Amino acid sequence: MANKKRSKLPVILLVILIVIALAVAGVYVYGIVNNDIAGKNQEDKPYTLVIEKSDFEYEVGQKLAANGVIVSDTVWTNWMSSHYPDFEYINGEYNMNSNMSYEDIAQKLQNPDISHKSVKVCIPEGTNVMQIADILEKNNICSADAFLEVCKSTDGFDFDFLKTVPDTDIIGYRLEGFLFPATYDFAMNSDARDIAEQMLEAFDYRITDDMTAFCENNNMSMFELITLASVVQEEALGQNSAKNIASVFMNRLKKGAKLQSDVTYFYARDLRDSYGFSQEVYDAYYTYRCQGLPAGPITNSGMEIIDAVVNYPQTDYLYFFSDLQQKFHFAKDYDEFVRLQKQYPWK
Repeated sequence: MANKKRSKLPVILLVILIVIALAVAGVYVYGIVNNDIAGKNQEDKPYTLVIEKSDFEYEVGQKLAANGVIVSDTVWTNWMSSHYPDFEYINGEYNMNSNMSYEDIAQKLQNPDISHKSVKVCIPEGTNVMQIADILEKNNICSADAFLEVCKSTDGFDFDFLKTVPDTDIIGYRLEGFLFPATYDFAMNSDARDIAEQMLEAFDYRITDDMTAFCENNNMSMFELITLASVVQEEALGQNSAKNIASVFMNRLKKGAKLQSDVTYFYARDLRDSYGFSQEVYDAYYTYRCQGLPAGPITNSGMEIIDAVVNYPQTDYLYFFSDLQQKFHFAKDYDEFVRLQKQYPWK
């Protein structure tokens, strides 16, 4: 019995139908892509794009696609490469809408509604928290009030050294002393907490074994070491004088005597008169009134001063002053102190 040949017509029809379907689908997709590029027939859907410092071009496209501003991050990336090959993305926040054309989006991305442009900000050694807040505000990083509010509490910050900060209401700004002075690249219009976090991280990175050993050997907490260093920072005119000044304060602490440091008055006064803290807080910082160390640090010290405190020399000094030539003189007792003041004019 002869084999019957199968008809090729159904196969040909199937191929034709597939080609037609692909062509229709291609036209449909082409229409969607073209409408997306032109911003036509798109829904009205707002979205705020945030470009962070760590974002790259493809991540921007992914954010736009994931939130319905564009239909494909691949199409967007190819379009940008063709039309704006040297485009630079600016950190910031952009109020966008899904009915924007690609050209509209590209233009918008050159003008953020809220800029997060990186700004180099220098925080000098010996700058207190109130001064840091002013520097941040002047550089449009965050508001001074917001930063100061964050610095009143250690809540939300996960650093072991902050666990040494006493739980008491007589401390003005609890992050004072740990906001490491350095030059930073901060983003404009940042959250104040994020800025504080970066500065605290910088301090944490610089904690040394010598600092830890000093605390253990002198029965001090890290908070007390940094408090002492802050007073030395304000009194000293460099590392050489800082070491002897630190020895004076350590000798006074060991004797149970008041530090009687003039620089603590100015900090206490500013807390009370300019920032609304109580008389009790003032008294706790002013070392002519309080016993031992002030309630907390009065500035943010650099590593040079911290090292000077940690490596202070063993002396018998209990008094010091600087003369009109800014030279420091040290005395073992009050009589020698008075004699030196008469010998070297100081005011």
